[in-house]
Amino acid sequence: MTRFLDIFCRVTEWIAAILLVAVTALVVVSTLGRYLFATPVPDSFDISRLILGACLAWGFAVIGLKGGHIQVDLVAESLGPRLRRAIDALAWAALLLFAVLLAWKIWGRILSVRASGETTFDLRLPLWPFLALIWGGLAASCVTIAIKLIRIIAGVDMVASADNQELDEAKRGLR
Repeated sequence: MTRFLDIFCRVTEWIAAILLVAVTALVVVSTLGRYLFATPVPDSFDISRLILGACLAWGFAVIGLKGGHIQVDLVAESLGPRLRRAIDALAWAALLLFAVLLAWKIWGRILSVRASGETTFDLRLPLWPFLALIWGGLAASCVTIAIKLIRIIAGVDMVASADNQELDEAKRGLR
């Protein structure tokens, strides 16, 4: 199971990275086109914001397994391991609820956009595939957050403080 999780996490990281490269390239090319040739890439604003949304959703999936999101350790650091695990489980359960609700709402938006035939302004590209890409990232987030929650409840994972994570990374030479 751990090997599957590693592969799943690596794939989500690659998808997020590819989307980030794509949005960066689109913005650079469109900006250069606008200022050098007075012709920006058509629909660059719409496409870049949709791809950036997908990039964030897929990045959110990576955070689901690896952690690394913003956390406040004022109370949790002073508690024992059992109570700390309970607080971590409650926090991750709330995050899972948020992710499920967000994925559900985006799914409804996909159905609405597909039925209405909404498109981008210039190129008339359908919007629903971009929204489906965002939904895919949110669905992956639900999976990764649920796995992390199960691992916390089972006592396999503990949510490390941000300071401890930085120290561990520094020891391993990652920073």
